[in-house]
Amino acid sequence: MTQTPGSSTESENSRSVTLTRIGDGRFKATNARGGETFFGTGGLDPDFTPVELLLAAIAGCSAIDVDLITGKRSEAVSFDVACHGEKVRDEQGNHLRNIRVVFDVRFPDGEAGDQARAVMPRAIAQTRDRLCTVSRTVALGEPVVFEDVNAQD
Repeated sequence: MTQTPGSSTESENSRSVTLTRIGDGRFKATNARGGETFFGTGGLDPDFTPVELLLAAIAGCSAIDVDLITGKRSEAVSFDVACHGEKVRDEQGNHLRNIRVVFDVRFPDGEAGDQARAVMPRAIAQTRDRLCTVSRTVALGEPVVFEDVNAQD
């Protein structure tokens, strides 16, 4: 059964988005709360590609975790995260390898900043090993099921 965002069949733990083709190689993604983002094939438009969205999701999910943990001690003066991966095509098909998330987070001088700096290694380990749903799903390799609702039996 196909679920649409916000449908009554969604469980509390369910997450979903719907996509609509809006042009040649361009799509709009809508979440259950009505938020929208756009992506495409990476042609002449500034839209993110799906691979860039995956990298942004990994970085974003991890950044939120680390910010929540360190922010209990001190607000960051600057908080930048980069996520890199190498797109390859091999006997397993197209995929990313060597995915790397790099944090460049600076805290103010003083005791609170020192406390936040001290928990950074643990915060990064927690997001990597347990908290970030996106990177954990990629690392664990959850199978993806594809369906065609219009397929003839």
